[in-house]
Amino acid sequence: MIYLDYAATTPMSAESLEVFQHVSQAYFGNSSSLHDIGTSSQQLLETCRSEMAAMINGKKEGIYFTSGGSESNYLAIRSLLKGNKKKGNHIITTPTEHSSIYHLIGQLEDVGYQVTFMDVDHNGLISLQQLKKEIREETCLVSIQHANSETGIIQPLEAVGKILQEKNILFHSDTVQTFGKIPIDVEKLRLSSLSISSHKIYGPKGVGALYINPAVSWQSQYAGVSHERGMRPGTVNVPGIAAFTAAAQSIHANMKTIRVKHEKLRDAFMGKLKQHWLPVHVEAEQANCLPHIIGLRLEGLEGQHVMLECNRRQIAISTGSACQMGSQNPSRTMLATGKSVEEAREFIRLSFGKDTSLNDVEKVVAALKEIVEETNG
Repeated sequence: MIYLDYAATTPMSAESLEVFQHVSQAYFGNSSSLHDIGTSSQQLLETCRSEMAAMINGKKEGIYFTSGGSESNYLAIRSLLKGNKKKGNHIITTPTEHSSIYHLIGQLEDVGYQVTFMDVDHNGLISLQQLKKEIREETCLVSIQHANSETGIIQPLEAVGKILQEKNILFHSDTVQTFGKIPIDVEKLRLSSLSISSHKIYGPKGVGALYINPAVSWQSQYAGVSHERGMRPGTVNVPGIAAFTAAAQSIHANMKTIRVKHEKLRDAFMGKLKQHWLPVHVEAEQANCLPHIIGLRLEGLEGQHVMLECNRRQIAISTGSACQMGSQNPSRTMLATGKSVEEAREFIRLSFGKDTSLNDVEKVVAALKEIVEETNG
């Protein structure tokens, strides 16, 4: 099968699997135990913490290992708000955030937080002018994803960070889709916190990282918790974290090479679409996007139908965020960018990986052509 759903999840790399197996056998001790076996695990854990921090130009003390991107988002926002109650009760975000943030914000509204969802343009980009206008005296936190998981559109975080730093407002970003794909510098972006997921970068599932600037106050959601310096409960998954770190090091070292490859694949895909005159609308086609994510709509065809027809042809694609699969609701991202409900339901997503080939791209275009022709009779 041709797999073109890497934005949803990736297979574990050989390096990551090797590290996981080795650490599971050689560093199996509880990193909180005081005996030598536990101390060895703790030392490896701290090495991983240092390595992860270096890849985002952060400080080792700011890295907290979690179960993944969703938990990192939850812990970042909840912990920052709890530790900074005096800042106010107004949050600014976007309607195109990952479901973990979107639904958390809804819960916060229910307990008294005021929330502003900023508009996005037809490409999904926020307006810096609107951001400035929406900031209030009681604005305490802004959460804006680095790149959208459905269209790949990249938000201007550096400009946002500059605005928020001047106002002393906390700034969180979901960087799950961008880590390992484009450079991330927490100092340059002026981020208070960010989230990362292992399984998006060829590491194991069930592992992630949260970064909170050590200069920023936060308060734990859990009473009496000692793991990860009070951030979360549960025995620390040292083998998973080591495998995650190995995957991160590999993708970080090869980031430029992989990006160039994905840019070529994207260009080839666009060229083939135009060559066959397919009735396709590519989202944010001319905007600054992650090259490996392509969101598109086949005019008059439901995304679910196209996805199933591709699957019948042994091609795995997506109808959007994997966290929303099974839902019949149209894509929030598409609706936010001005699409009708019918247009939003046409949405599909292709996402390339490090092993995607030009032949894969040609086959998916041929499959889309077949589907359009069969549907139109």
